[in-house]
Amino acid sequence: MIPAPGSSDVRVRFAPSPTGMFHVGGGRSALFNWAMAKQSGGTFVLRVEDTDAARNRPEWTDGILTALAALGMHADDPTFEGPYFQSQNVEKHRAATGRLLEAGRAYYCDCTRDDVAARTGNPQSGYDGFCRDRGLAYEPGRALRFRTPDEGETQVVDLIRGNPVFPNSAIEDFIVARGDGSPVFLLANVVDDLDEGITHVVRGEEHLSNTPKQQLLWEALGATPPVWAHLPVIVNEKRQKLSKRRDKVALEDYLAEGYLPDAMVNYLMLLGWAPGNDEEILPFDELVSRFRIEDVNSASAFFDVKKLTSFNGEYIRALSLDEFVAAVDPWLHAPHAPWTEEQYDAAAFARVAPLAQSRVALLADITDNVDFLFLDVPVDDERSWAKAMKPGAAELLADAREAMAALGTWEAEPLKDLVTQVGEKHGLKLGKAQAPVRVAVTGRTVGLPLFESLEVLGRERTLSRVDAAIARLAAAPAADAPA
Repeated sequence: MIPAPGSSDVRVRFAPSPTGMFHVGGGRSALFNWAMAKQSGGTFVLRVEDTDAARNRPEWTDGILTALAALGMHADDPTFEGPYFQSQNVEKHRAATGRLLEAGRAYYCDCTRDDVAARTGNPQSGYDGFCRDRGLAYEPGRALRFRTPDEGETQVVDLIRGNPVFPNSAIEDFIVARGDGSPVFLLANVVDDLDEGITHVVRGEEHLSNTPKQQLLWEALGATPPVWAHLPVIVNEKRQKLSKRRDKVALEDYLAEGYLPDAMVNYLMLLGWAPGNDEEILPFDELVSRFRIEDVNSASAFFDVKKLTSFNGEYIRALSLDEFVAAVDPWLHAPHAPWTEEQYDAAAFARVAPLAQSRVALLADITDNVDFLFLDVPVDDERSWAKAMKPGAAELLADAREAMAALGTWEAEPLKDLVTQVGEKHGLKLGKAQAPVRVAVTGRTVGLPLFESLEVLGRERTLSRVDAAIARLAAAPAADAPA
């Protein structure tokens, strides 16, 4: 059990490697750690594990900090500590190998994989302990191995998975320092956690197999191991583990598409845990107050993009109108918008913004929903054209055009009444009658409410587009006419 709320004893950590874009699974792990620190009055430690010099890049480190800040975790919050960098702790890692060696908990080994295979007759077998009692001194090329106890068992206190037990006889004498003397990640990770006073390690279940080894290292270094919690793996719709080679997993990509950070936080908090009472969309403070790491499910968690998008739509609709306008503003300008700055009309957008806010699920959706207002001609979507421009569409458009030209008040309700009447003349209900008008004016079969859109577009531009559609239908060869 974690200490009660108000205790400052909890020190959790998030320890990403700067080797790529920020994974949504990392976001989930960070948020669970953050929630534990927040509810206990403890500390969230950020440690960047940057010892893989061949793969690390400074921009990936910047990306980690930016992504965490987007999710609400940043150095301005007193709960936050760091970032620390694993590469700056190398001397302590080396010192730990010396302590293990002096205590008789480690020994040097010059065996190659081929040597082990030749002795055991199995190329896949683990290390057989051949060098345990040879008393080898260090020489370049000799690795340092941890002397795993022959008997007994290692029990891992895991808040999610119970207390799994690992027989020590099943754990080989694993390497803690390479042949060049450099400590391996397994040991560096333990030393850093010790150095930073970590009390609870909350991380993905893929690390569970390393945990008994790390716990043995904690004990060999004279320290009490932390409490562990291994989070369920996150899977796609095929129940395959999310993979950056196959799935969209970068948090940056989701934010760039217009997912709101608050919606992403809310959704990630529910990957493996639920607040109860069938409630899902809740402010982060409420999620934190209800969160219990012990209640996290050990079964895999499905990353449902459709559900995330639905959450995002709810969060968009909860914004004030001013907040919505500010949020979508980047998508109304280059490089996202297909119109020029001269074509963009902020006043026209302000008139349709309330309509758009009630319909878009992604901020990026705003561009396609309002492009008819700012482009000189509507987009040419062949599928929409073929769907709406059935036989009789030209005649309906001609009648609608004549009625629109004579309309006294260019407002949404009179326009709706007009198209309703024209549709009745052609034996069509409003839904069918407005389809050719919508495609003629906006280029698409779906979009903002049609008649409010026509009101903002204005009489002259609307009639011009209807004329162009009528002319296009008249010019189409009979063989090419829509069926």
